[in-house]
Amino acid sequence: MSANPVEEFIRLLKKSPADGVFNPWWEFDRQTDIGRNAPAIRRKQLRAYLSKRLATADVAIIGEAVGYRGGHFSGIPMTSERILLGKKREAGIDPEQIFLGINPRRTSKPEKCPDGFSEPTATIVWGMLFRLSLRPDQFVLWNAFPWHSFDPYRGLLSNRTPNKSEPAAGLPVLKAFLELFQFEQVVALGKIAAAQLEELGVGAHYVRHPASGGARLFRAQIAEILKTRRDQAI
Repeated sequence: MSANPVEEFIRLLKKSPADGVFNPWWEFDRQTDIGRNAPAIRRKQLRAYLSKRLATADVAIIGEAVGYRGGHFSGIPMTSERILLGKKREAGIDPEQIFLGINPRRTSKPEKCPDGFSEPTATIVWGMLFRLSLRPDQFVLWNAFPWHSFDPYRGLLSNRTPNKSEPAAGLPVLKAFLELFQFEQVVALGKIAAAQLEELGVGAHYVRHPASGGARLFRAQIAEILKTRRDQAI
């Protein structure tokens, strides 16, 4: 990549599928976004998040797709507005641990969700990684399908699993993401992430996605993976 690899990577995100997919960093939605500068805010927050970890992160956690309660409005995968705004402190998450140098901002209209959107997966994943004593700059959260796939009949405030043809569009972005860092471990949350990583020839640990009743198994599996990591480091 170029002398500014994060900026070049963010430009890759422009090339998103059109139907039933929202691009948080390059699209504006007048019904849900706080203003026309919402995509720029999300790009700025993603830029700060990735830049903070560029030389330090060695663990990648790869999810399925951006959710409307998480990255859709925060600009950061598996990270909700409430986490950014400091309203999830019970999970041990401090906004300054996500990025420094800019003020975190919401991009959803307050009337849609007064305190900002909260995503259960985000809280579970961040909370568990902190519980396992990983420093925030040691890991990066990303998605195999990097955009928000939504149900066209229910609107943007919905999620759906990417269809069979969509994941291929995300492969170049996932490859570029992995090349940004020097990861020692890559963890796939769920089958879609695992399949995409296998397609790229990346050896990854598989764990249950914490959504839909999978939180307990996710916690047990990720704890075992990171315990093995700590044991090998001793």
